[in-house]
Amino acid sequence: MKKAYIFPGQGSQFSGMGKDLYENNPLAKQLFENANDILGFKITETMFSGTDEELKQTKITQPAIFLHSVILAATKESDFAPDMVAGHSLGEFSALVANKCLSFEDALKLVYKRALAMQKACEINPSTMAAILNLDDTIVETICAEITQSGHIVVAANYNCPGQLVISGSNEGIAIACEKLKAAGAKRALVLPVGGAFHSPLMEPARLELEAAITATKFNNPICPVYQNVTAFAVSDPAQIQKNLVAQLTAPVKWTQSVQQMVADGATQFIEVGPGKVLQGLVKKISANSEAVSV
Repeated sequence: MKKAYIFPGQGSQFSGMGKDLYENNPLAKQLFENANDILGFKITETMFSGTDEELKQTKITQPAIFLHSVILAATKESDFAPDMVAGHSLGEFSALVANKCLSFEDALKLVYKRALAMQKACEINPSTMAAILNLDDTIVETICAEITQSGHIVVAANYNCPGQLVISGSNEGIAIACEKLKAAGAKRALVLPVGGAFHSPLMEPARLELEAAITATKFNNPICPVYQNVTAFAVSDPAQIQKNLVAQLTAPVKWTQSVQQMVADGATQFIEVGPGKVLQGLVKKISANSEAVSV
């Protein structure tokens, strides 16, 4: 039986996240305080008692979810024995700490730089994302390509599970796409409350900014493979992991394909580490026979 540890991305945050860990586990408290020092502000205050609006800011959301995930994993050290890891978007950084490819400190610095760079890119290019439900992926891809050719960028961004594909692009492009996709038979085309077009070419300014930081960071040999969003295959070579992490900002998240590949490679149990239970739900839709649980 192979265990796959999976780590959530943006959208799983909630007020009070990590507070129990901080109050009841000395290691967790130490790591949270280290994080406050590294970031230069008390992110714990916002995590433990901030409003939903404060937690929605990309520069808060991303490090907050990362911290909740990796600190929770660290407190389970004696039971933590992954055969493989994966993370959804931001969660890939958590996965790379879990498999010892990145240090806690280096990963947190990268996550914060990523968040700031993405926020800046959102301000340069006003943009958004939308969830398309119950429509074949190829139809979504074809319609997005047609709209992009007409001058409005729209791309497939998150392959979450069969029947749920998130698209990303300019505000006008997303509006046009939602109308066309509903006309093509989508059950729903729901614009998401996000700050920009993540995992699209509109994130190129952020990718360039983050590339320098990732290239300058030490990546170690991992204790188990990571199934990266960009390829959906097992990767163990630090240089390749580094390269894929740079590409991730403008490339789609192949979550459906990643889970399918982990199952093909022997995963029988998926363990979600971090806030929420979003990934468990997706795993069950992708692979009905797989066990999906929380830490």
